[in-house]
Amino acid sequence: MDSPNFDDASDMSIPTMSVNNKPVQIDGEARTLLVHFLRDTLGLTGTHVGCDTSQCGACVVMMDGRAVKSCTVLALQAQGSDITTIEGLISEDLHPVQAAFQQHHALQCGFCTPGMILTALDMIHRNPVLDEEKIRHELEGNLCRCTGYQNIVKAIKSAADQIRSE
Repeated sequence: MDSPNFDDASDMSIPTMSVNNKPVQIDGEARTLLVHFLRDTLGLTGTHVGCDTSQCGACVVMMDGRAVKSCTVLALQAQGSDITTIEGLISEDLHPVQAAFQQHHALQCGFCTPGMILTALDMIHRNPVLDEEKIRHELEGNLCRCTGYQNIVKAIKSAADQIRSE
């Protein structure tokens, strides 16, 4: 078996991922968590660090179309993946989930909101039918210390109904 020639840069693959539809080189230490790479290296501060223990959901991003807690993923593990942060939803108009959160007053301090919105988006895409019980079950990994969840549940239900009617 031949050993790799580390002197030849053409043999080395630079790890990359797509973040909000833009190619990004993954650099930094191998132990860098995705949440810190997004915030500290790329300056995407909409992804929040709430607990560093995977309990609160403030750090949720979409990875290849699924909600993941970015405090549990190494940046290098996201190589080749398509990452969407809350900043990736920016357009001329609010995304339907964002609009529903605004309309139903589903935010107060806003700290949990990016993670809630991306969790809701994943939930809507994976579940053909969403009732209050299902939404509450799906939100178990996201903590909000301000709202009491009632308006968040209403917002997600409203967004799901709107998205499905389009």
